[in-house]
Amino acid sequence: MFIPVIMAGGSGTRLWPLSRSAFPKQFLSLDTASELTMLQATIERLGGLESEEPIIISNEDHRFIVAEQMRRVGKKSRIILEPAGRNTAPAIALASMLAAENGEDPILLVLAADHFVKNKRAFQEAIKHALVQASNGKLVTFGIVPTAPEIGYGYIHRGMAIDEEAYEVEAFVEKPKREVAEQYLASEQYYWNSGCFMFKASTYLKELKAHAPDIFSQCTKALNGLNFDSDFVRVDEDEFLKCPDDSIDYAVMEHTKHAVVVPMDAGWSDVGSWSALWDVSDKDEDGNVHHGDAILEDTKGCYIYAPNKLVAAVGLKDIVVIETKDAVLVADKSKVQEVKRIVECLKADSRSEYREHRESYRPWGKSDAIDKGDRYKVNRITVEPGKKQSMQFHYHRAEHWVVVSGTAKVTFDNTVKVITENQSLYIPVGMNHMVENPGKVPLELIEVQSGQYLQEDDVVRFEEK
Repeated sequence: MFIPVIMAGGSGTRLWPLSRSAFPKQFLSLDTASELTMLQATIERLGGLESEEPIIISNEDHRFIVAEQMRRVGKKSRIILEPAGRNTAPAIALASMLAAENGEDPILLVLAADHFVKNKRAFQEAIKHALVQASNGKLVTFGIVPTAPEIGYGYIHRGMAIDEEAYEVEAFVEKPKREVAEQYLASEQYYWNSGCFMFKASTYLKELKAHAPDIFSQCTKALNGLNFDSDFVRVDEDEFLKCPDDSIDYAVMEHTKHAVVVPMDAGWSDVGSWSALWDVSDKDEDGNVHHGDAILEDTKGCYIYAPNKLVAAVGLKDIVVIETKDAVLVADKSKVQEVKRIVECLKADSRSEYREHRESYRPWGKSDAIDKGDRYKVNRITVEPGKKQSMQFHYHRAEHWVVVSGTAKVTFDNTVKVITENQSLYIPVGMNHMVENPGKVPLELIEVQSGQYLQEDDVVRFEEK
């Protein structure tokens, strides 16, 4: 029995334009064989193993996305909200302290929410082997059996065999040059560093206190200010922000004498680029991978993602084409690591495309900005059954709502009105208003905003729901 600890706080900018800081890759469905998001697949991959309710480490911006994705797969979880990213060592410390708060000493399985695993059976077998070592007080890291001289990963050099399935860790090695990586591959003594671990909570905390006492101390103080809010667990922000930024490898694993590596040969990838996603995806007879509506002629070795529009490709080879509602990426498959430069340019120019999609998710549903001009903006609003927006008003804009489907219960000033399909309502500037969905099906409405200032900061909320 163990507790899964899922780290879900990354930004995933190398998979832009699909992955963005407000909706990164762990919340996306990228597997052609499944509709599950990467976070959901990480949880479902543990099915059949004896595990307890997971602990998910996220941030404030993504908290409702995490909660909703867990709800959709019927999983309860505790969601630790980091006030700011402080790398993996502090994040895992918070999870360890939370898991052991009642004097218990559970075994933790630490996984990233944005990894791909093709062979579930091999993955679970590696976990079972690691469970034996973790029960004996070892800090287990999973070493991926390499399939190529990869220069983008760190490596683990294995030492003496403990048994047939586990080895002492001789050393952790930084990302090598290609000729060195080729030597590693030929020796069969090195594994890719997966960044996944298994150990007792007490074992990790003891080693953290010994080798990184400042991290241990600040996480202890941060947890003293614990605040539970539904599924969310908040820590003392001021104390946590004083915590050093360090990875578990640098803070603990490179110093401890109890590190063990368990090999894993399960078709693993950290899906760190579009070419990496092409590598692990099922391909057609021409070596193409495509999602959505795509027509391909004389095209080979390409990755096409087209969920919204028809994409037609003629005479292409080894090209990536990613289409979203507000951006299109076209890149040579060998150059996709440079996508991060595009994101840097967008950020420097303060363009919204680096951070968020045209369609954004909210606690009550979602909003799709389908059109805009100098003095107007048109949104398609979806409010989920039983959900409602907060009571609010605007200083600079009026709103006109037309219900497309479902039923809207609208509160404005001291009046409550129910409107249904093909009915509309006008909300003038300065009027208090709130919309909720009292029905059993999603509420869809078109919102037309008009006025001289239409930014999202022109919202005064009376309550947060």
